[in-house]
This record gives sequence, C-alpha cells and structure tokens, in this order.
Amino acid sequence: MPEIVSSPLFLGLVAVLAYLLGSVPFGVVITRALGLGDLRSIGSGNIGATNVLRTGNKAAALATLLLDAAKGAVAVLIARYAVGEDAAQLAGFSAFLGHLFPVWLGFKGGKGVATFLGTLLALAWPVGLAACATWAVAAAVWRISSLAALVAAALSGLWLFMFDQGHMLALVFVLTVLIYVKHWPNLQRLKAGTEPKIGAKKA
Repeated sequence: MPEIVSSPLFLGLVAVLAYLLGSVPFGVVITRALGLGDLRSIGSGNIGATNVLRTGNKAAALATLLLDAAKGAVAVLIARYAVGEDAAQLAGFSAFLGHLFPVWLGFKGGKGVATFLGTLLALAWPVGLAACATWAVAAAVWRISSLAALVAAALSGLWLFMFDQGHMLALVFVLTVLIYVKHWPNLQRLKAGTEPKIGAKKA
C-alpha cells in the first residue's frame, strides 16, 4: 500500500465519488437504450459485457466492456491527479465495489472483471496490459469468459512483482478475492463442465 498522506476528508470524498461512478450499470443502460430488454432477465442476469453479448449485439457488448473498464480507470486517474497516489488506489477499490454492489440496482451488480482490468491499466499500465493479455489468451484457448477472468485475476499478483509494483499487492489481492467470490457459481459450473462458452446463449 502507498503511504497515506492525503487528508481523510479528501480520501472520503474520493471513495464516495468513485463508488458512485462504479455503480453506473452501463450494461443495463445500453441494452435498455437499444431496446434489447432488461439485461437482468437475459441469460445469466449479470450486468457485464459477457451477458450483453448473449443479446446478439456485439457492439453493445463491446461498449459495455469499454465503459465498465473506464469506470475504474477514470476514477483512478482523476483521484491521482486531484489528490495523490494513495487516493488513486482507494478510488480504484471504491469504483470496483460500486460495480459489484451498485446502489442504483439494490446492491446487486456485476462480477467486476472489466473494472478490475481498467483499474490495473490506470494504476500501472504494464501490469494492466499483462492482465488483459492473460485474459485474451485464456479466452482464446478455452472460449470461457469466466475461466479467462479467473486466470487473469489469479496471475495479476505475478505481474505486480515482474513489473516492480509490489505496493499494489494488498489492493490487487482483495480485488482478486472478491472476483473469485462473485464467480462462485461459475466455479461450480466449471467443475461440473456446464459453464457456457463465449457467445453462447444461456437459457
């Protein structure tokens, strides 16, 4: 963790604003705007890009992916510029929590993978790029989004050490644990061999 040097008032303000930004459910907003229905009643019911892809609209899925990643990245960059590095990590954590537990959806949100990757890219872009590449390779090999996400999260700690970013270890560890917790149903389906592949429409 970086040294805490910023005012508690500023850090509290950063946490609240980043959480609210992270809470914006772009997947729900985009699918409704395009007349694709309520995303929470489609496929897995998740609000992320993988479930948006099950509507058959690839552009909507891509937009959701980029905007969910941007939530974490924008929160980090603004906090770093306005307050400092300690606020940047707090902003990334808060935006991530906002995506997982959005106030606008009764605290029932997504699984945080895109926001996690966006946060890593903004905090330390080499680590973020390595995590994105890990996801892409795993997705290409297994064609299962959840498995790719779990592999990318699990290996993110390795990339921290490879790129000398050990000060982020506590944050990344907590985010990784939360990703695994949110993916518990996916882990059960992976074990049973019933996890759907990327692009498959889940009943």
